[in-house]
Amino acid sequence: MPVTDVAIDKIKDMIISGELAPGDRLPKEAELAQRLGLSRSSLREAVKALCLIRVLDVRQGDGTYVTSLEPNLLLDAMTFVVDFHRDDTVLDFLAVRRILEPAATAMAALHMRDEDVAELGALLGELDESPTVEALVANDLQFHRKIADGSGNPVLCSLLESLSGPTARARIWRGLTQEGAVARTREQHAAIYDAIAAREPELARSWATVHVAGVEQWLRSTLVEDAAAGDDVEPAAS
Repeated sequence: MPVTDVAIDKIKDMIISGELAPGDRLPKEAELAQRLGLSRSSLREAVKALCLIRVLDVRQGDGTYVTSLEPNLLLDAMTFVVDFHRDDTVLDFLAVRRILEPAATAMAALHMRDEDVAELGALLGELDESPTVEALVANDLQFHRKIADGSGNPVLCSLLESLSGPTARARIWRGLTQEGAVARTREQHAAIYDAIAAREPELARSWATVHVAGVEQWLRSTLVEDAAAGDDVEPAAS
């Protein structure tokens, strides 16, 4: 195993064992390197790597600290990885979203606070009658983000947030090319909101499934058609 990986594992073990808790400051570099039996250079590289995935935080002039280790912080690194997807793997991300988002929507119907439900409904009225695709996608992201947050599960919320990049590109592409997509999106959002406001979790789950599956089905058929025609498929940038 590369020396840097060994260093990462040793720091990880200190956190998992409770020797280092969220918010704790790491011992000074020389002391920690000696304690772990590492060179200072390999320890330094391990700290850099753990900072990238938000496990550690280097504060200039103060030292290195363990972060809060909250799910939204740790899963932010997943968003970075997701951004490297290929266009033909958007379907894979949409398939995962189709599994997670209906569950989050059903949970929101049970747990979302009344004031948050009211704010969700207000989002529906913020769009013009003929919104641009960009405005629609921005509203769409905010709508689904609020539902995920209303699920009461921060891990689920963070996972769905990390999937927003590639799926947002698919939404823009769909809105630019498929007739009636904007109207359908607005209608489905209204149906999802109505189910949540009525505290009907299974109805909310069903409408969320329809909403995500519609994008997935359209994109799948488009990719197949373009592959058969020998065209390169390139969604619009988000």
